[in-house]
Amino acid sequence: MDTPYFLNRAVDLFREEMGSNLVGVYLHGSLAMGCFNPNKSDIDLLIIAQQKLSTDNNKRIAKKLLKLHESMPKERGIELSIILESYLKDFVYPTPFEFHYSDYHRKRYQTDENYICGGFEDPDLAAHIVVTYHRGIALYGKALREVFYPIDQHFYINSILSDVENASTDIVESPMYFTLNLCRVLYYLKEGVVSSKKEGGEWGVSKLPAEYRQHIQRCLHEYSGMADIPDHAESSIEILKSFADYMRSEIDKLSK
Repeated sequence: MDTPYFLNRAVDLFREEMGSNLVGVYLHGSLAMGCFNPNKSDIDLLIIAQQKLSTDNNKRIAKKLLKLHESMPKERGIELSIILESYLKDFVYPTPFEFHYSDYHRKRYQTDENYICGGFEDPDLAAHIVVTYHRGIALYGKALREVFYPIDQHFYINSILSDVENASTDIVESPMYFTLNLCRVLYYLKEGVVSSKKEGGEWGVSKLPAEYRQHIQRCLHEYSGMADIPDHAESSIEILKSFADYMRSEIDKLSK
């Protein structure tokens, strides 16, 4: 897939719809951190606005994003939020957002022309904002450090902890996601590094108990899109639960 083409189309969409209200378009996530899988990774964006958007403005943006999404490969998606610049200057937690789009909400946007996901607060945005500050890329608008600022560490910790809150049970359904997220949370708590899932997993392979290394390596292979993972390397339910319980215990020790 021609990723720069879709990034340019996304930037053009927000320039057309937001005009002078658009502060900037900022890339975060795997594409910004150098571990993007062109076959299945999402494009993650934060859109920063000067003022609140009208309902009609949000509806037009949703329709255009649906068209853009339809032109992308099936396995790929876009996830983005529109945030007011004022909430970044004087940081608000949980952070309110004007509009949100993701694959999870796509069907609702397709079937209900009046649906808008916006006007709420999202604790997850603190993690996206920290990643953008440390590792993000400005695609359009003001320079990144003119818009994003350091935020209190405990907001970021609360945000990343919410991602692994139910890992002990949910890891069986989503082994790769929770394994690598647990690794990057513990990596941050131990060493203060804002990392990607891939970087967290690589840290886990080198630093965590040997009994879990094969499992973490398998998850890294899956994340990277490697197709030649042998069946016998699949992690058992016992290993998954043992790993999640161990990681939650280590995380709880450092986050209290």
